[in-house]
Amino acid sequence: MTKTTLNNEALIKEILAFRRDLHLNPELSGEEFETSKKIQQKLTEHGIPFKTGFAKTGVLGIIKGAKPGKTVALRADIDALPIQEQSGVEYSSTVDGKMHACGHDAHTAMLLGAGILLHEQKENLAGTVLLVFQPAEENSPVGGAQRMMDDGVFDEFPPDVILGQHVWPDLPVGQFGVRPGPIMGNSDRFTIVVKGSGGHASMPHQTNDAIIIANQVITTLQTIVSRNVDPINPAVLTIGKISGGYRYNVIADRVTLEGSIRTTSNETKNVVRERFFKILNGLAEAMNAEIDIEYLDGYPATVNTPEWSNRIKQTATRLYGKESAPDVPPSMGGEDFSRFLQKYPGAYYWLGASIGEGQKPLHDPEFKLDERAIPLGIEFMTEVTIDTLNQLLKKETE
Repeated sequence: MTKTTLNNEALIKEILAFRRDLHLNPELSGEEFETSKKIQQKLTEHGIPFKTGFAKTGVLGIIKGAKPGKTVALRADIDALPIQEQSGVEYSSTVDGKMHACGHDAHTAMLLGAGILLHEQKENLAGTVLLVFQPAEENSPVGGAQRMMDDGVFDEFPPDVILGQHVWPDLPVGQFGVRPGPIMGNSDRFTIVVKGSGGHASMPHQTNDAIIIANQVITTLQTIVSRNVDPINPAVLTIGKISGGYRYNVIADRVTLEGSIRTTSNETKNVVRERFFKILNGLAEAMNAEIDIEYLDGYPATVNTPEWSNRIKQTATRLYGKESAPDVPPSMGGEDFSRFLQKYPGAYYWLGASIGEGQKPLHDPEFKLDERAIPLGIEFMTEVTIDTLNQLLKKETE
């Protein structure tokens, strides 16, 4: 495991305690009022100026370096998920049905830690650092990133570069995952309502079984990825929830299916979307049924600017060696940070946080992360911010 050179034991202890407090008291998207207050309190304690009023609960910390330079924004998401925690950690959620199952508590804590370190070094900073504490990342497709920008989070200090860090259970502690171009996918959602006609189980000829139709829907939709999408371009179509029927001897008249479509390119997304509607409309006609479709365009793909993804890899290599920044494939997960990257250059990267054997994935009720990653995340975010500011200054003077 890569070791941090961060030797501020008091800060590490403070940030770990802050993270655990957030984990104990998770708040869902749009409800992060107490979380926001705790962030503001910590910023106040450390003398870091901030502004509020962005997407209701968002907070913007502002660190102005003593030397002139450009502006780098650092983002952390602050919301939790509607999941009943089963991790067994001593600081498990005390709120029924709510859990930090995606590591946003760690993201918030690490950004706070990096902000404290950068604020302590502001006399040597060439430029401005923005600490963006973003709500509602899990509330796809609305999210909180666009709402923060609509509320003017960057009106006074438009960032020249924006960076985001996410704990990643597929990487061991001490590794950082980044790549140029798409690192996370388009993430769309849909709801399909199949309407047939019900009746007695003994008289199927008098009905139009919505469960049979739904079965055809599920099977046929899976042919989109296997037979319509170029195999070298990733796409995933998932039916995540099915509900319908009344009891064992009643033929269902209605079935609802909910799912998602993940792609990394807009071209592939358009192919999948077009075939999705054609298949459902064709099945409705063929099965003499009505099929209602709600399709929600979710988060766009998270596309890293090559210059700044390379900066992340170079900083990791400088600090921890070449093995700390392995080549990684993109993920099909969606990420609201993508909307920041549509407006500003920057990069999104993964911080290895695996506990090793028995690691559960993100969004799992038993998800845990190795807290040894937190000091690394603080140190790395601090160092990559300084490197980025220096690189921007060098470009300006060349």
